[in-house]
Amino acid sequence: MRIVFLLIPGLELLDLAGPAQVFGTAAAFGHDYTLDYVGEREDVPSAQGVTLRAVTRWPDLTPRDLIVVPGWNTVQGAGRHPLLAATARRLAAHHAAGGTVASVCAGADALGASGLLDGRRFTTHHELQDLLAARYPRATIVRDVLYVTDDRVITSAGIASGIDLALHLVAADHGPAEAAKVARDLVVYARRNGDAAQAGAMLRHRSHLSDAVHRVQDRIDADFAAPLPLAGLAAAAGISERTLTRRFTAATGLTPLRYQQLLRLERAEHLISQGETSEAAARSVGFQDARMLRRLRGR
Repeated sequence: MRIVFLLIPGLELLDLAGPAQVFGTAAAFGHDYTLDYVGEREDVPSAQGVTLRAVTRWPDLTPRDLIVVPGWNTVQGAGRHPLLAATARRLAAHHAAGGTVASVCAGADALGASGLLDGRRFTTHHELQDLLAARYPRATIVRDVLYVTDDRVITSAGIASGIDLALHLVAADHGPAEAAKVARDLVVYARRNGDAAQAGAMLRHRSHLSDAVHRVQDRIDADFAAPLPLAGLAAAAGISERTLTRRFTAATGLTPLRYQQLLRLERAEHLISQGETSEAAARSVGFQDARMLRRLRGR
């Protein structure tokens, strides 16, 4: 998967660096991401004063590839996008060919200029929401969320929310365990949009200092769809089953089994939201059939 970052003069460094770090870390973990940096000119000044170097020739893209438009400084010029018409057409053409286009913060303005927001839901930095809602009246602004996905057009809120967007895409490509591994390496929380819990179970229960419990969580995160007997988890942590249960519950508020069930439930919910049947989703996450899944969803 090729990730192309479109560098626009005055870009905010964290809008670019956050998603680039997520995909770069995922690539270091063995996932097939190639990062490219394209601009309308080679030298691209950032809002923070660092000048970045881009290539001006676009790589050949396939429908599997992603274009990301980081935001730029909007203090001057009322946030108006500075794109050339040819660049806006290229964004629209990639989407029309089946590709995905994403934005961070003010980058939503570039997507709007390309016609990609028309008839779709989108979000942006809270200070720009009224402005862009008025500028693109055929689009629907969604407030108070970190990111919005609508027909392969993905928009995120301000600055650091680009990290959340990128983690969401890694999870969609490779599963939540891999996204959680990347998030832990970056020392950030994995979040979701406003239609789901703001923090996934994998990281919602990580705010403790027990190394033994973290090791067990790592084991469960990596293989939550498989049977994981308590004896094997305790042996991996080098402690007794009783001690593991006590420490795990004290650190997370859950037993190891309940934690595993939460991970299975979250993944099954994601699969169902993507069109899987309850039965298929249940089997994908390790249940023999959908009965246990229905019981857990009912709770």
